[in-house]
Amino acid sequence: MSLACGLAELRSADGAREFEVTVVTQTPRGNFDDTALPFRVVREPGFRELLRLVRSAGLVHVAGPALAPVVLGLLSRKPVVIEHHGFQVICPTGQLLIESRGEPCPGHFMAGRHKECWNCDPGLGWFGSRKLWFLTFVRRMLSKVVAANIVPTAWLGEQLLLPNVTTIYHGLVQIESPQKTGRESSVVPVIAFQGRLVTTKGAKILLEAARLLCNQKREFTLVLIGEGPERAKLESLAIQAPLLGRVQLAGRLGSAELEAKLREAKMVVVPSLGGEVFGLVVAENMQRGLPVVASNLGAFVEVLGDAGVIFRSGDAQDLAAKLADLLDSETRAEELGRRGKRRAASQFVMEEMILQHRAVYREVQK
Repeated sequence: MSLACGLAELRSADGAREFEVTVVTQTPRGNFDDTALPFRVVREPGFRELLRLVRSAGLVHVAGPALAPVVLGLLSRKPVVIEHHGFQVICPTGQLLIESRGEPCPGHFMAGRHKECWNCDPGLGWFGSRKLWFLTFVRRMLSKVVAANIVPTAWLGEQLLLPNVTTIYHGLVQIESPQKTGRESSVVPVIAFQGRLVTTKGAKILLEAARLLCNQKREFTLVLIGEGPERAKLESLAIQAPLLGRVQLAGRLGSAELEAKLREAKMVVVPSLGGEVFGLVVAENMQRGLPVVASNLGAFVEVLGDAGVIFRSGDAQDLAAKLADLLDSETRAEELGRRGKRRAASQFVMEEMILQHRAVYREVQK
């Protein structure tokens, strides 16, 4: 949405639009008003309509290596740009995570250990696992011949090992976060988690770390913001001693509710186990001026720079130690918050994201 709006609003010196943008998506419209957007939206097109749209385009930008638009773009001899938001060209599940064990994958597909890929997620079954494995080869081959590949972190580019790669950081929508009044800082410190309640996001690790903090007799409240299939399991853990009364499951919150809840937080924890290529939750909370504690996934390390705290992924003891340090040092927490806010303002700028995409488009259309 941000990229399409930004491109549609670019104007040349004479005031003419630089781009005529058409967004093609499989997402149903629902109650959304497409006419309010500064670009055309085509929803759930059939094959013929998709082919017609590709043939009429000057350039095809694909969010992820989706096979149909990439193949049609190449066959129509159009410049094709793929923006990678996952690991689909180096991992059959696209997560770079061993689902059966909840552990980061060391790169079995790229190392040629294909039996490991077949057995990664037993839920896929024999046919499903091999289908995804085969399609990974296809996506990788196509990504090698497109005009450009865009990645949101240099770390992801190093993992994908594709030609014609450009790193463009995500631009952040400005968040109008209410200022703390002083009342919030006088209560029990709040540790916040924001994200989907799924295995890969690591909320269970955070609960284990919280249990260790309880055993150290530390005062805090843990707030989990988000919904997902893991909620019931997390709720059952949260009502066990010593966590009982210390954990709130806030569910999915609207914008105003989210900002109000995060205004109360002393820090935000992002304990993901894998599947992360940038970390919008990391960057957005840096923008809010909140200190961020994140697992040592490569994307998080790059986004945080020296403006946050890193712990070993999946290590509840290390996470508990890092949280304890911030709970004990108000000065350090405030300094990290200021540093993160400065880094977000300088690195993750919406206007820069738009202009860098424009530069890629101009280059591939020469």
